[in-house]
Amino acid sequence: MVGPEIERLIQLLSRLPGLGPRSARRAALRLVERRETLLIPLAGALAEAAARVRACSVCGNFDTIDPCAICADPRRDDSLLCVVEDVAGLWAMERTGSFKGRYAVLGGLLSALDGIGPEDLGIARLVERAGDGRVGEVILATPATVEGQTTAHYIAERLARCGVSVTGLAHGVPVGGELDHLDDGTITAALRARRRF
Repeated sequence: MVGPEIERLIQLLSRLPGLGPRSARRAALRLVERRETLLIPLAGALAEAAARVRACSVCGNFDTIDPCAICADPRRDDSLLCVVEDVAGLWAMERTGSFKGRYAVLGGLLSALDGIGPEDLGIARLVERAGDGRVGEVILATPATVEGQTTAHYIAERLARCGVSVTGLAHGVPVGGELDHLDDGTITAALRARRRF
């Protein structure tokens, strides 16, 4: 029904979160129909992002500079370190505007079934960073899932020898909930009511 170029576009779009085959087909059609105002600028933005965006060597956030804008910001509180599963979690925390500390992006969660261990997540580097004398509190903002809580407990145990306060987000974040899917008010309330691990 369509040429191979459009079919490839549809297949690639359907891999994005929230887009199934039908939504991807509609998006591809809109892009092709609006070639000058949507397709060409999008292609340029994608090419530029592919060439310039990289992971921050300090926290793991995505940016075009290294260290990222958050790590380079002297107004951030060095004594607060928030541990998140992925960049989506970091962006969700930043979206609220209620956290002014530093971040550590794990890049995943511990999962024996998937073969993901502490060395795959850089937890040793996190422990080293937390014990550098500048950090006073580590906030474990992992998802309220089995893997998220397992990861949080493992990190809390590893941080016990660092002399830092270890807290977690308060209840209010639904069990099984992902930070990226929560509204700003829920994240802000959970951050303010964090508890000792």
